[in-house]
Amino acid sequence: MNLTAVYSVLVVAIVFEVLGTSAMQAAQHFTRLVPTATMVVCYAIAFYFLSWSLRFVPVGIAYAIWSGLGIVLISLVGYFVFGQKLDPAAILGLGLIIAGVVVLNVFSKSTFH
Repeated sequence: MNLTAVYSVLVVAIVFEVLGTSAMQAAQHFTRLVPTATMVVCYAIAFYFLSWSLRFVPVGIAYAIWSGLGIVLISLVGYFVFGQKLDPAAILGLGLIIAGVVVLNVFSKSTFH
């Protein structure tokens, strides 16, 4: 399995995790059936693809990438879709998360086994 395919699978996991988290926001404490069901399905798909990527990427690295990019993406969804504000400190923090993911992938030899 090549590196591009493995990271593509991890990106699919991240996208479904963000969709699931977005559906959780829309579910309003599980009182709305369709967003709640969407959340469950999206999380199941996300965990399936995350577990598949763990065959090739160490768990700590995969989870760091998944959670880091998930945080950034869900923050953007919150801003653009749900009208949630990001102050300068939040933007700086999100930038540092992105920098951390880049450092892991560009400089670490631990990312692929």
